[in-house]
Amino acid sequence: MLYSFTGVILAGGLNTRFSGANKALMQIGGKQILDRIYDVFSILFEEIILVTNDPLKYVGWDLKIVTDIYPYRSSLTGVHAGIFYSTKSHSFITACDTPFLNKEIIEAILCAVEPQTDIVIPETSTGLEPLCAVYSKRCQKLIEKQIEKQEFKIDRFFNKVRVKKISDVELRAKDPELTSFFNVNTPSSLERAKAIIQD
Repeated sequence: MLYSFTGVILAGGLNTRFSGANKALMQIGGKQILDRIYDVFSILFEEIILVTNDPLKYVGWDLKIVTDIYPYRSSLTGVHAGIFYSTKSHSFITACDTPFLNKEIIEAILCAVEPQTDIVIPETSTGLEPLCAVYSKRCQKLIEKQIEKQEFKIDRFFNKVRVKKISDVELRAKDPELTSFFNVNTPSSLERAKAIIQD
């Protein structure tokens, strides 16, 4: 089923913990992380956007490639670019280093969206998951004001919008181990991801 939302993948990080190697293109179980995310997104979304400051690396994928509008490297500037370029009222946003992002988790988040909702976000025992969440177009101006102040913590503006949280219990019904929120952001986490695939 295709939802009338935009799926946004953020691939603008510096990958400093990998000595500059591109996390999105790393192989886990014989498949690049970006391919794993793209395969899920292509089932769910009418529009797919990739936010990157290195567009040439991604021309082989059937998606809209955009770059950050603001000259700051942060997840918040990526969220802003995704919302800015989206043609839909709401966008689901994830990072490019989530190899186990689960279709059922995404659908649970999408199904909780209402026209008046600005953000739908998972909340696990470790806190909010702002890079596995839906943002409305109404967030754009608030994010712009925050970036212009160089305040890059994503949830700083949440108290100014209508936020709906998806509980740990609801999430575990779809993804018992919550591996959808597993990030490959260090060499050790890459090794762990490979071990998860083999289990």
